[in-house]
Amino acid sequence: MNWQGSLDSGRAYADTKALGAALRALVAQGLDRLPLPGGGQTLERFRRLADVAAHDLRLCKLFEGHTDALAIMAELGSPPTPQGSTWGTWAAEPPTAKVRVQHDGHCLRVHGRKAWCSGAAVVSHGLLTAWDEQDRQQLVAVPMQQPGVCVTDQGWHAVGMAATGSVEVVFDNASAVAVGGPGDYLARPGFWQGGVGIAACWYGAAQQLGQVLQQHCARRAEPHALAHLGAVDSALHAAACVLRDAAERIDRAPKADARELAQQTRACIEDTVEQVVRHVGRAVGAGPYCQDPHMAQLIADLPVYVRQSHAERDLAALGEWVAGQSSERWQL
Repeated sequence: MNWQGSLDSGRAYADTKALGAALRALVAQGLDRLPLPGGGQTLERFRRLADVAAHDLRLCKLFEGHTDALAIMAELGSPPTPQGSTWGTWAAEPPTAKVRVQHDGHCLRVHGRKAWCSGAAVVSHGLLTAWDEQDRQQLVAVPMQQPGVCVTDQGWHAVGMAATGSVEVVFDNASAVAVGGPGDYLARPGFWQGGVGIAACWYGAAQQLGQVLQQHCARRAEPHALAHLGAVDSALHAAACVLRDAAERIDRAPKADARELAQQTRACIEDTVEQVVRHVGRAVGAGPYCQDPHMAQLIADLPVYVRQSHAERDLAALGEWVAGQSSERWQL
């Protein structure tokens, strides 16, 4: 995707308001209408997410949440979204922040506090997990511009990804619409397919950092920097192969449980990110960190974004699954 002419330089995104304006610009041009996961063009979806991440990870955080919401609602059979609407997808469930749903005749009302709501101050709608009277998880869509919705300034003190404004939102008798039925959010095939999409965002940022090193080496063929470039190329090549394979497998079996695939892919891309950041930093020195605004922003943002991975906890979950499988899974 060619973003030239569609977006300002990433250095212009000074705050959440600027990111919101950029997201609305993408929506107005129809650039948010990505191919749906499992529809035969999943790799194209991943490529577009990676493109936005390479441009600016903070914008990608809002863009990925918006496009994920569109995919979720399409998968669960919701009506078309209002024209020009922008969405956040907020599904974190820390023990200190929980939203409850109450039925009010044919309407739903939501109460409680939701944490980690990226872009809450600038999106028109939120798609969030809540809990019904039977303590079942229920996905709901909430218009943000209504009484009973309070976007706080609490819960977000990040330096990297600061402009995403991933604050806490308090709901007090706000109206909502059910999306799917209880338990559908986690049970649908698209849940883990979307998890692979987030890895594509990580990859896009790592790829952009690799290009910084490539350009550095093109200007001056210093042996140690070239060795780092070789390592970066190897890591990015492997990661790209994994993402292409994941996209193909999702398209081949769109209704299959993609949990194992997502965990494997995310682990691979997270490892690639760590390698690329290390090699690029050692090769280019302090100069680009201090004088290249785009690289400096990516370096600040990427470690925060990649912490959507749960690190060893996710690896342990994958290992628990693998322990009961045949060792033939690793044969060529």
